[in-house]
Amino acid sequence: MSLHGTSPVTTFGPKACMLQNPHAVMHIQDPASQRLTWNKPPKSVLVIKKIQDASLLQPFKELCVFLTEKNMIVYVERKVLADPVIQADESFAAVIQKFCTFREDLDDISNRVDFIICLGGDGTLLYASSLFQKSVPPVMSFHLGSLGFLTPFNFDTYQSQVTQIIEGNAAIILRSRLRVVKESREKNARVDKKGIIMTKGDSEGSRKVLNEVVVDRGPFSYLSNVDLFLDGHLITTVQGDGVIVSTPTGSTAYAVAAGASMIHPNVPAIMITPICPHSLSFRPIVVPAGVELKIMLSRDSRNTAWVSFDGRKRQEICHGDNITITTSCFPVPSICFQDPVNDWFESLAQCLHWNVRKKQNYLSSKEDVF
Repeated sequence: MSLHGTSPVTTFGPKACMLQNPHAVMHIQDPASQRLTWNKPPKSVLVIKKIQDASLLQPFKELCVFLTEKNMIVYVERKVLADPVIQADESFAAVIQKFCTFREDLDDISNRVDFIICLGGDGTLLYASSLFQKSVPPVMSFHLGSLGFLTPFNFDTYQSQVTQIIEGNAAIILRSRLRVVKESREKNARVDKKGIIMTKGDSEGSRKVLNEVVVDRGPFSYLSNVDLFLDGHLITTVQGDGVIVSTPTGSTAYAVAAGASMIHPNVPAIMITPICPHSLSFRPIVVPAGVELKIMLSRDSRNTAWVSFDGRKRQEICHGDNITITTSCFPVPSICFQDPVNDWFESLAQCLHWNVRKKQNYLSSKEDVF
């Protein structure tokens, strides 16, 4: 183990990889020098559209027509095409016949997609990440949602921007993910959704999280009472509404609303943020990316707790269960509009209005300082 975390895998999908910088020192690249390159020309693209958003239908159609004209193999989720408006469009029917479709959690497309295009908001990127539990193809996100902190591209010039990506001329930022394993200690055997028998001490498999893991008190009125271990050592007991364990990317989401600092995605770290702790001294902390965190219900906890992963797959944590969190070696290669540094500060300014203040008036030399 290393406190710096596992070295991220720098091959993304079947054809993309990060262009190596021969001037890198100790294999540590300047974030501004991370560039996308292709081992072979990309031939397939996954288009992810926010469901039940009528305003995205026209951009979705335009993009798909453009991609098919470029002889790209277009993958689309089956439930997207189930939209009655899309099915009723006769002019779009010929394009639909060229699509390859898949179903979430049922079809594996990890080795079929060369890159991903997201149409929507930040949640669309989180959903794209959840579809790939190992290597993630490069992701290009268009700002067609509400906030758009993680979606730097404007759709008005999509043709030139997509062409530029296909040619391999773009900067990327590697957004680290968390590898989360929930282990059950229930006495009685049970069967999970996939029909696998879970017995005492079994693991429900790992999942990758881009933003955060949230453990909270759920519907109960009592404080949550959970023990937090770091590399096997008990470091504290969280007494409050819950705790957030987030990536640097997730530090600007739920964590910042709970009082955490904002961390640039290139910083190898994990942030631990309490939610409304019943303590005046419990401040958010940043730990090295290479540590192993474990969360368990305290023995004297009055009630169970609940856990969610990037706001999804919410489930109950009972006494004896534990959540193990480490940094995954499979990051999300997010394509930048400019570069990792400028894009991040632009998002801070435009989306969160970071450090916005009316400027102080200039003091002329004739005025008395006092």
